[in-house]
Amino acid sequence: MLVKDFDYYLPKELIAQEPTEGRDESRLMVVPKHGSIQHRRFSDLPEFLNPGDVLVLNDTRVMKARLPGVREDTGGKVEVLLLSPVSQADNTWQALVKPGKRGRIGTRLVFDSSLSGEVVDIISQGVRVIRFSADGDMTSIVEKIGKVPLPPYIEKEIDDEERYQTVYAWKLGSAAAPTAGLHFTPELLEAISEQGVGIARITLHVGLGTFRPVKVDVVEEHRMHEERFEVTEDTTCKVNQAIAGGGRVVAVGTTTVRTLESLPMTQDGKILPFQGSTSKYIYPGYRFKVVDSIVTNFHLPKSTLLMLVSAFGGYQRIMSAYEIAVKERYRFFSFGDAMLLL
Repeated sequence: MLVKDFDYYLPKELIAQEPTEGRDESRLMVVPKHGSIQHRRFSDLPEFLNPGDVLVLNDTRVMKARLPGVREDTGGKVEVLLLSPVSQADNTWQALVKPGKRGRIGTRLVFDSSLSGEVVDIISQGVRVIRFSADGDMTSIVEKIGKVPLPPYIEKEIDDEERYQTVYAWKLGSAAAPTAGLHFTPELLEAISEQGVGIARITLHVGLGTFRPVKVDVVEEHRMHEERFEVTEDTTCKVNQAIAGGGRVVAVGTTTVRTLESLPMTQDGKILPFQGSTSKYIYPGYRFKVVDSIVTNFHLPKSTLLMLVSAFGGYQRIMSAYEIAVKERYRFFSFGDAMLLL
């Protein structure tokens, strides 16, 4: 397939610049495999879940990964976006540097009296490796001086940075939020649990894949960046139990989908706990092994995320649903509305 096949028309005013007042007040487009699309509210989600299903959430927490700083030699302004650690032993991180010309090997950067760094390598797609020097715990310093890394299509700062975190986020490590989970409230999760739906958690720390555009013309030629993930035995037991009992595995977000589909499996189809990295790339033609339903947001044109949901829901059906979403004035991207693929 061609990447251009995943393009669509989107008026700029439909790109959500801020979250809804209440998390679960966003709209929900319900897209079944057969039958008509429904236009609902996210708070209606429990109506589409059954006892015995399991809802799987990504509990990663977004770091304040945007670090404003200056070049030590010239005083020129720079901004570093932390992506993922290379080695905790010597405080090296993969990062994006803006502007890129100020990120040459050997360049020393100063962020704060307690934090500086040096560019020690340049790897694929312009990603730098920076070795940091911290006067204290680096994680604490970053959380103190850094800023939440909102996507570039959100053109203003948000008043409450917690609105770019899910209510169940707790494992710090992401460079971006798993935005499908932003719609959930504690009350909604409690209601879902009380109706007999299991709730399980995985952790995938969102990295470069979120920011990296598809630069090839042919879908199959794109390569995904690796992202760190962990799935515990508790989660695999809940998922395997749901499958064995005839329940559905409902993945919240494309990060959860990619994680579940990356897990090793036994010969009889049970998933196993795992900790490592994945570069799983899902596009039409992929056969899903674990996931039965997806809660997701509306994604950028020509993105790997749109390719993933097209692989699940069918290319024609998904592209038609996106046309309807534009016509019905749904809100798009990170702070936008949601879609439930049944």
